[in-house]
Amino acid sequence: MSQHQPLLQAIELKKYYSVKSGIFSPQQQVKSLDGVSFSLEKGKTLAVVGESGCGKSTLGRLLTMIELPTAGELYYQGENLLKHDPAAQKLRRQKIQIVFQNPYGSLNPRKKIGDILEEPLLINTTLSKAERREKALAIMAKVGLRTEHYERYPHMFSGGQRQRIAIARGLMLNPDIVVADEPVSALDVSVRAQVLNLMMDLQQEMGLSYVFISHDLSVVEHIADEVMVMYLGRCVEQGSKTQIFNHPQHPYTQALLSATPRLNPDARRERIKLTGELPSPLNPPQGCAFNARCPRAFDTCFEVKPSLKDYNGQLIACFAVDRDRENGVGAQLEGTI
Repeated sequence: MSQHQPLLQAIELKKYYSVKSGIFSPQQQVKSLDGVSFSLEKGKTLAVVGESGCGKSTLGRLLTMIELPTAGELYYQGENLLKHDPAAQKLRRQKIQIVFQNPYGSLNPRKKIGDILEEPLLINTTLSKAERREKALAIMAKVGLRTEHYERYPHMFSGGQRQRIAIARGLMLNPDIVVADEPVSALDVSVRAQVLNLMMDLQQEMGLSYVFISHDLSVVEHIADEVMVMYLGRCVEQGSKTQIFNHPQHPYTQALLSATPRLNPDARRERIKLTGELPSPLNPPQGCAFNARCPRAFDTCFEVKPSLKDYNGQLIACFAVDRDRENGVGAQLEGTI
């Protein structure tokens, strides 16, 4: 580890699932996550973007230990979170929390809001009943909920209010990192802005770091510091928000950004329509996983899997970009689609 330790560091995280397609057929492996690495600094937001099925939510479950990785390493402030040690398990439970996508499914309908919020304290701390109530009411106030909401059930709330409750539950143990798995995708557009602004305010106030999982690039542009673009279990491009939004290099990133709606006509990009379907994770193509849909694919793309290369701090896995750089046209391509 280097002298400057990131708050959270993932190294080549992998998650493979064994599946059977029939009674007599052999088991096959689905590589849901196939070697993802990143570093997250304190107080920053890493956005993980890509189409459904690219492995974003699997990454979120690995970071919060809902599932264990098949391979790879995960460090919190230099401490190995994957070692079988009660202290490490307690540390990750308290320091890394998750906010799920669906506020209608992630809250127990049989429990009052007060009980839902106090449950993490009941399991992980020795606080008295009065202290737990005090802490719950304080967090409720932070997320814009009123005292009388304490005694109510989830069905009495709107989607936006339920997501505020879910965020409050994630903050009960004073975490350093919150994994937000599509936290606003189930909400009305008018409510999304409120919840996003709340998350950004809480980040400022509490020094939180976010891993923000989303398919909506307009949301990502609002909240992210760094962006990681994933395709079929692998990272294809990673860089600062400015690099990704102003100078997208990978053809997949360019296509995603071209589909993002823009109110300002000057900021709109020429629409790039991807042909073909997302390949099956059970039978991924040889070479680059994006080759069948890529307008810039050539022979090498169908034979060899590209690895991430660093171009001035922007990580890109694309042979077409490599070829452009070698031919000296990389600078001309920057900022163009």
